[in-house]
Amino acid sequence: MGDPFQNVDAAGEEFAALFADAMDTRQAEVTMESVVSTYLSALTFSDETFTVENGCGAGAVTQRIAEAAAPGRVLGCDISKRFIATARDRVGHMDNVRLEATEGVLPVEDASVDHVVMHTLLTHVPEPAVLVADAVRALKPGGKLVICDMDFAKGTLTSFPNDPLGMMSDAFIDDYVTDPFITGKLRPMAMQAGLSVDSFSLVARPVTEGDGMLPWVVATGKDMVTRGEIGQELADALVAEYQRRRDAGTLYGFQVVATLVATKPG
Repeated sequence: MGDPFQNVDAAGEEFAALFADAMDTRQAEVTMESVVSTYLSALTFSDETFTVENGCGAGAVTQRIAEAAAPGRVLGCDISKRFIATARDRVGHMDNVRLEATEGVLPVEDASVDHVVMHTLLTHVPEPAVLVADAVRALKPGGKLVICDMDFAKGTLTSFPNDPLGMMSDAFIDDYVTDPFITGKLRPMAMQAGLSVDSFSLVARPVTEGDGMLPWVVATGKDMVTRGEIGQELADALVAEYQRRRDAGTLYGFQVVATLVATKPG
């Protein structure tokens, strides 16, 4: 199957709701709060700055950007109307936030934006260089692009050989990620777009508590049931096993988070 994040609205209301909540859960993790706080600290905000988040999803990171940028303006864009509707419910009350469903290209004039943020977007995009080039178009000279994404190639829920949860995480990456190797391509992609790379950093994201990787098991199990590969009883049992490990303190999931900050010359 193709990566459903390429067309969230076609994937359905249940999918959109599951991952809207999953984004909030993931962002609330200590590791992810630190990652976002760190890259926002690399940006300079004032009353007049204009920041755009492309691929804002349900608004989890948009909220953090808006808090850091206030009273500067923030525009959150996403191709999913379902995600944008949820984002409006969750962060639409913030005075400096505007949310807009788009076709991927930013709805802004050339050289009009101070900062562009892409948080866990490019790993789900067939042609990420197109979005990077559009960000460069939108940025003012001296403006900054932040790309934060997951190294899904190293993501896992495996705790031992033949771990069934590890098999589920492998299946999730196969079915729900367009390019699991995107993080290794970020620096050359930015340089080819004419940007100057300020920094590139990697942070480990261990998942040893909470439900940050539970949607991997839920979504993959549902797909397997739909395809007739497993029964509902096994899908439920795999979810229960994740929850058992979480409650017992034996859960182990792992990802690497990559962050690139780059500047448009001028």
